[in-house]
Amino acid sequence: MSHREHDEELHAEREHIAALYTRLDAERARAKARHRSAPGGTGGTPTERDVEVRAAATEVRRLDVADDGLCFGRLDSVTGERSYVGRIGLLDPDADDASLLLDWRAPASRPFYTATGAHPEGVRRRRQFHTRGRRVEDFTDEVLGRLDGFDGGDEQGDAALLAAVNAPRGAGMRDIVATIQAEQDEIIRLDHPGVAVIEGGPGTGKTVVALHRVAYLLYTRRERMERHGVLVVGPNPTFLQHIDRVLPSLGESDVVFTTTGGLVPGLRVTAEDTPEAARLKGSPAILDVLASAIADRQRIPEEPLPIALEDVTVRIDGATAEWARDEARASGLPHNAAREVFTEIVTYVLSERAASRVGRGWVTRADRDAWEQLRADVLAELAESAAFAAALDALWPVLTPESLLAPLYGSPARLRAAGADPALGRADGAAWTVSDVPLLDELVDLLGPDPAAVRAERAAAAREERAGAEYAAGVMEILTLDREELDEDLGVRVEDLIHAEGLGERFVERDTRDLAERAAADRDWTYGHVVVDEAQELSAMDWRVLMRRCPSRSFTVVGDLTQRRSAAGATSWGKVLERYVPGRWVYRSLTVNYRTPAEIMAVAAAVLAEFAPDVRPPMSVRACGVPPWSRRVTDDELAGAVEDFVRDEAGREGTSVVIGPAGSVPGAVPPSGTKGLEFDAVLVVDPDRILGDGPRGVADLYVALTRATQRLGVLHRGPLPRALRGLTDVGVPAATG
Repeated sequence: MSHREHDEELHAEREHIAALYTRLDAERARAKARHRSAPGGTGGTPTERDVEVRAAATEVRRLDVADDGLCFGRLDSVTGERSYVGRIGLLDPDADDASLLLDWRAPASRPFYTATGAHPEGVRRRRQFHTRGRRVEDFTDEVLGRLDGFDGGDEQGDAALLAAVNAPRGAGMRDIVATIQAEQDEIIRLDHPGVAVIEGGPGTGKTVVALHRVAYLLYTRRERMERHGVLVVGPNPTFLQHIDRVLPSLGESDVVFTTTGGLVPGLRVTAEDTPEAARLKGSPAILDVLASAIADRQRIPEEPLPIALEDVTVRIDGATAEWARDEARASGLPHNAAREVFTEIVTYVLSERAASRVGRGWVTRADRDAWEQLRADVLAELAESAAFAAALDALWPVLTPESLLAPLYGSPARLRAAGADPALGRADGAAWTVSDVPLLDELVDLLGPDPAAVRAERAAAAREERAGAEYAAGVMEILTLDREELDEDLGVRVEDLIHAEGLGERFVERDTRDLAERAAADRDWTYGHVVVDEAQELSAMDWRVLMRRCPSRSFTVVGDLTQRRSAAGATSWGKVLERYVPGRWVYRSLTVNYRTPAEIMAVAAAVLAEFAPDVRPPMSVRACGVPPWSRRVTDDELAGAVEDFVRDEAGREGTSVVIGPAGSVPGAVPPSGTKGLEFDAVLVVDPDRILGDGPRGVADLYVALTRATQRLGVLHRGPLPRALRGLTDVGVPAATG
């Protein structure tokens, strides 16, 4: 294609895409008009009107995200048909709703990602647009059907991909809808109802592939999944901030982003466990400890507990409490609900004893009415007795997860009674850690709610309902006092204008939060799909929490077993998943590294070979031309060398980070804090100290070395680890620019 022909084509494409934006703007204007009018609609029930409002708002958001890069590609078929591919689908109302723009998730769009020279899939030409905002800057063509993939001129098939992977990193992860590769597309469109495991080394794009898979599932299973939303679980808050713009940029907003530490609403994680404590809490054996800790709070009095009534004193003895405890446990109810069984039996025994003693000589059980009246008087006294309430609380207290677990951790005696390892003990039992979250969540079900609180909530709801009905009835009575006069003045019947049901709705509280807000605040919310990133770090107890959140067991699991640092984490996907979804999980791997240049990956691969010699590192698709370097410094020189790196990178476009063990240098981020993230430049400090951090140290170093997309430097005070001896030794870091 000549330059003149290219310019003419570019002009035509700009006009065509401008027309697509005109269509987008028209649809958005109509959607916003529907959104504005929906709250005032009079049709349907309040619930139906709420659904209408939310649907209109969702449509507005879907159209808003398409502004940047609405259309990014074109497919020309061998039969002469032409299709444009973009972020969303657009229809032409003037041509029987023919497609103006294909949604990237639509089946017809798939060849844009999968067609190759060897397998063109009916495609003659694939065109990729390079856009800035709404403007088409240029395009790149790839002619298929020939093994070389080119027909001369300026056409090159990988230009868009290489531009994307070489571009400076911004503040967050970007979507890849314009540059999805065939290996990634296969996983994104995987039609599997259970668990899909995506494993890949650093830089293979497994996280962004998982997020695009969510967008695809929401597109293909919209009706079922959008009612429940999607949960995305990441390793740390920084990672979540890094990825949280991807799904909204694809038009999906019904998504909750959280870490495992955020799975219990309202809980604040303020402490960190020792590796041994984390391992113990992550093991299924901790369930026995929890059960024993609950049983330990269901007590038998060592001495009878006196309860003074008006005419007699009765006692809760060991035999009575033991009978009540056995019956309560045999009920199979959660602890708090079983308390009512315990209370009922103790109350029965005490009331019988009290009635027998008070009525001795003048009333017997044969006089049924008198006996029951006497027992009723005793029951009323017991219900008002502070001593009886205190005795019940001592023998079978109402417990919350926090009120059970905090005293357990803080008491060596309670730990011994529960058969727990002393390593679980800590001075501040209520200083919650990430590993406590699944235990607290488990206890929600083991303990159950406080029955008294449940009864109070139901009573309050009933009072509100009665108040609404009374208000509505009163208004209707006023309006119908002079019905004939009102009917004549209004020209219609009063009943046609207003109904008691509609008036009563004024007292019904409406939840106006969007789905993601409601789901995040509700521990019992169940999701349509769950994405778990860095899944190799999750313990068996973490998985129990997540399985409760998704009864359909629809998961996308993302991880890399070679990067596991948690002693409680996964060593095998099969061992984790066969327990919950036997035969309902599939495994897919990503083998191409789009992030890490070959020069840096060679260094990381040497570290990988040290601890996982059987694992093949992902293949890098590019080189950056900048060799990674190392420099040995003294204690006095370290801070200055770090400052040199920071100052040098501040003058470049892109992002940078200093990674090192805790306390190595001010401002350094630990390797665990960079999992899943990427930076243009990385400086690793004290690699020998990172390696020295127990079994997880080598995985941490592997993570640290693979965060860079362009430049990598290493500062070491001790001997350089053997695996890093291939680094270029430099005098000063600035010499690497």
